Amino acid sequence: METRKKLLKQLGLDKLGKIASKSLNKTKQSLNKTFQDFKKKKDEEIAKKIKKEKIEKEKQLLKDEKQKKKIEQQKIKDEQQRLKNLEVQRQKEEEQKLREKNHKLKYEQQKLKETAQKLKDLETQRIKERDAQILAEQEEYKEKEQELRLKEKQQKAEEKEKRAIEQQQKAEEKERKLREEELKLIEEKKQKELEAKIEEEKRIKEEQEKIKEWEIKFDEEQTKREEELIRKFYKDNEDDKTDTSEDDKTNNN
Repeated sequence: METRKKLLKQLGLDKLGKIASKSLNKTKQSLNKTFQDFKKKKDEEIAKKIKKEKIEKEKQLLKDEKQKKKIEQQKIKDEQQRLKNLEVQRQKEEEQKLREKNHKLKYEQQKLKETAQKLKDLETQRIKERDAQILAEQEEYKEKEQELRLKEKQQKAEEKEKRAIEQQQKAEEKERKLREEELKLIEEKKQKELEAKIEEEKRIKEEQEKIKEWEIKFDEEQTKREEELIRKFYKDNEDDKTDTSEDDKTNNN
């Protein structure tokens, strides 16, 4: 029993049933073999003893008379019966011992089963408690993870909103700059158009003045030419008159 208890302490729960079953089978086989060897040995001893007594009695019977032979034979029969009775008694005692051993083995086996079941129940309870603890830790981890995800999601939403506001501000600033640039371009365009208009008016005025000057100059030159032509015309007429007069004088002479 002490050895089995030590084995129970040393061995794992998973191997307990196998080891107990194997140990019981080995014990039964050992008991059966011991019983058979013992029976065989006793049978051989009884056979040898009977044979020896029979030989001695046969020798004695050869010397004795027939009556003694009958008596001796009866004695042999009685002895055989006695030995047989002793053997039967011994076998009964052995069987009783075997029954007691089997009862003890069954009792120990039952106790081992009960112990194994208790240990199994304890292990099951421990596993249940461990699983419950793991489940609780998993639930707690899930809650924390969900909380972290919610915070992360909220933080991302805030960052997204912040980026959206910044982008909107940048877009508004860009649009404002574009409007300012557009207004500036419009003002520059208007200024250029005004400058161009002023320049064009100046150019037109200069051209008109040039045309007017040219017209005045042209008129002056035309007047001069006309006067020159008139003078030339009158001169030619006077020359013609002079020539005609001289011709007339010549003709008259």
